[in-house]
Amino acid sequence: MDLNLSDEQRLLRESVDRFIAETYNADHRRKTAGDPLGFSPAIWKQFADLGWLALPIAEEYGGLGAGSVETGIVMEAFGRGLVSEPYLSTVVIGA
Repeated sequence: MDLNLSDEQRLLRESVDRFIAETYNADHRRKTAGDPLGFSPAIWKQFADLGWLALPIAEEYGGLGAGSVETGIVMEAFGRGLVSEPYLSTVVIGA
């Protein structure tokens, strides 16, 4: 599907893809799968530092006020990378 992404949206997709490619290897997945939390708090903090947790939150509440396309870009990349952090259940549904 061609969404005709804006330059900013393409940059977001590239940065999320790059982060996942550099961070989510088989070793990381094994380690987090064996953790009682099921995800890495350190990676979750990196998501926050990168602004991904604030994407769908309205600016008036301290978020970035991004739309569903930007959230979808992150979710698509997380799906491809088998990301185990609870983005959907906390950020997307919570927004």
